Amino acid sequence: MSLAPQHPRVGLGWDRHAVAAGRPCTLAGIPLQCSVGPVGHSDGDVLLHALTDALLGAAGLDDLGTLFPNDDPQWSGAASSDFVVHAMKLLQQENLRPLSADLVVICEQPRIGQHRAQMRNRLAELLELPLDRVNLKGKSTEGGSEAAASAIEVQAVVLLGALG
Repeated sequence: MSLAPQHPRVGLGWDRHAVAAGRPCTLAGIPLQCSVGPVGHSDGDVLLHALTDALLGAAGLDDLGTLFPNDDPQWSGAASSDFVVHAMKLLQQENLRPLSADLVVICEQPRIGQHRAQMRNRLAELLELPLDRVNLKGKSTEGGSEAAASAIEVQAVVLLGALG
């Protein structure tokens, strides 16, 4: 069975990084003041990692780990916004573009409430979308477990449509 190219596509992205004291904390490309930050080969921006995987998945393309392996020295310390930019170029080659995105950050720290507007603006900019097509929510596990307090987890859903 074949679907017409104009039919929308949905992608789900998920990522989780341990946090460690003294690490820089960058989410959505925004540096945050926090006593802990995500551990990662790149800048550890778990939010942009999940978003990139959602974009790639909706388009039926390779995933983040395949395109940007964490054992490749060229990605050491890389800005995760570069991953989103690359995914957007791949989408364009497939005649696709994002129509909307919804993301949830799950962690005990940092608290994203005071940064939410700035982070949404940056996501909208990276996705080339109006702000009302991008949503971002922060959730706490409310002390649910010690393991939850030692990580940042993100779930991302994107809707893609055909260009034009």
